[in-house]
Amino acid sequence: MAQLTDDCFAFSGPLLPVEEVERIIREGVTPVAEIETVPLHAASGRVIAREVVAPMDLPPFDNSAVDGYAVRHADLDVKAETRLAVVERVTAGRAAARVLAAGAAVRIFTGAPMPSGADIVLPAGRRLAAQHVALAAAIGLTALDVFRRVRVAVFSTGDEIVEPGTPRPGAALYDANRYLLAGLIERLGATSTDLGILPDDPQRLARAIAAAAAEHDLVVTSGGVSTGEADHVRRAVETVGRLVFWRVAIKPGRPVAMGVVPALGQGASAAFVGLPGNPAAVYVTFARVVRPLLLRLAGAEAAPLLALPVRAAFGYRKKAGRREYVRVKLKRTADGTVEAVKHAQEGAGIITSLTETDGLVELSEDTTTVAPGSTVGFLSYAALAA
Repeated sequence: MAQLTDDCFAFSGPLLPVEEVERIIREGVTPVAEIETVPLHAASGRVIAREVVAPMDLPPFDNSAVDGYAVRHADLDVKAETRLAVVERVTAGRAAARVLAAGAAVRIFTGAPMPSGADIVLPAGRRLAAQHVALAAAIGLTALDVFRRVRVAVFSTGDEIVEPGTPRPGAALYDANRYLLAGLIERLGATSTDLGILPDDPQRLARAIAAAAAEHDLVVTSGGVSTGEADHVRRAVETVGRLVFWRVAIKPGRPVAMGVVPALGQGASAAFVGLPGNPAAVYVTFARVVRPLLLRLAGAEAAPLLALPVRAAFGYRKKAGRREYVRVKLKRTADGTVEAVKHAQEGAGIITSLTETDGLVELSEDTTTVAPGSTVGFLSYAALAA
């Protein structure tokens, strides 16, 4: 199970900067400890638990990078034409039958062994992609030791949302957040358990969070973490555990909470993250809070998100002191420059602002104005979900 240290923050104080959220996760969260061995075909997306030391050189022999002829350098006359007898033809998969003699040449093809005359390859904490698995196969391995998958419980809250496929009262909305979260969680190599929709009832919420903590490493909810009279998630977490922080200096998604819930009788605890209710805010806060937390729990090495420079095709004004994310679509202009075009609708509840864009422009806490034509940092959805 997950373990968090006792960092605590005054909820009435200033909004917590994103960098401080990252520090809390980096310094206060202990990864899962259980290790399992999986075959190579099941290793992609997993986090390697022990460094892999190559049992052999790769390639295991000197091979030819291109088609050509293998010769002895001493036979070449650099001042005149050299003629050598071609005594053998070597293709990939077979070795030369003889040692190359003086005055002879061998016709050799790409990948074939040249006529004759253990290092670390995968560090612990590496999240395995297809190329890493291929490298393990190339050195003759058939299985790898990896950390077990992080187990995540997901549920939505609110009397105003209902399950897709069921009758929808006039004032209700179909729940999209659980499906968004499940997809993002699975893409990061964790497993998710769908616990459905819970009403705005603090006692039921507290029981559900406590029960989920007993079986999972992380509990993620959406909705109910703001300051309204019907927002009961924060109160429920404080009933069965404690909050580490609440309210982050981020837009969209300021009301995001992180806490820890003891797994009763197990001597361990589960992490808790309460996300806002609007889908775009769910996506942004997942990327900046849940994603680093999940990777930390999984034992993955920390790799900072690198925003790629693009040209802004929009103007924008924001408050100082908070980090903002603008949903944009990329386009290439006539001069070959990549531009970021801001989505026409900014509302955090508009799902098409995610489906019709390519990623997020990240605006730092110091930024207050973006002028058209200026350079901004772009984070693709593919990078945020990897």
